[in-house]
Amino acid sequence: MSSTAIHLSKATFTLSAPDIRRLPADSGIEVAFAGRSNAGKSSALNTLTNQRSLARTSKTPGRTQLINIFEIAENKRLVDLPGYGFAKVPMEMKKKWQKALGEYLEKRECLKGLVILMDIRHPLKDLDMDLIQWAADGDLPVLALLTKSDKLSQGKVSAQVHFVKKELAALNADIKVQAFSSLKRTGSEQADKVICDWFQDENIQALSESSEAPLTEE
Repeated sequence: MSSTAIHLSKATFTLSAPDIRRLPADSGIEVAFAGRSNAGKSSALNTLTNQRSLARTSKTPGRTQLINIFEIAENKRLVDLPGYGFAKVPMEMKKKWQKALGEYLEKRECLKGLVILMDIRHPLKDLDMDLIQWAADGDLPVLALLTKSDKLSQGKVSAQVHFVKKELAALNADIKVQAFSSLKRTGSEQADKVICDWFQDENIQALSESSEAPLTEE
């Protein structure tokens, strides 16, 4: 765990909201987790908070239908955003999820860092790139976690991390990339430090009100 005063293990569930109008006051600091519906987002949240069932996991991708808020300290929150992309759900439901995700990204001014989770075997899909580009344009720091790294050999893991870093370097933005495995806890200590540092940094520039959320329905 990080040596900072922030401890992700103190995360407690606060509420689930269908849209930003039901969220806590837009103040303090929030770090949001986003990713395709099959990227292992809930498992990563449970691993980073060292809790087995803080975020609900399912064998069926796309179960995160709401914006879920977890408080780790006063005015400091982790946010589990609806998954995008893969989920096999009715189109109307998918559109509703996408709207909630887009509104949060566009309008939530207390958002100070974005953790984007991608299956290491299939990184940088179109919606992933749209989201990363949007964050870069808004000077929002990004931690790209390449999940399920336990499914590849160490050599292939290193190659994928190098590939993603090279692709994102052109954005000239604050983007960190690392391999991650919820099963083996690979990368959890490094990710913990990045996220805790975001919560400690009160000087991270707020998002521009004119930023536009990038996600549209596939």
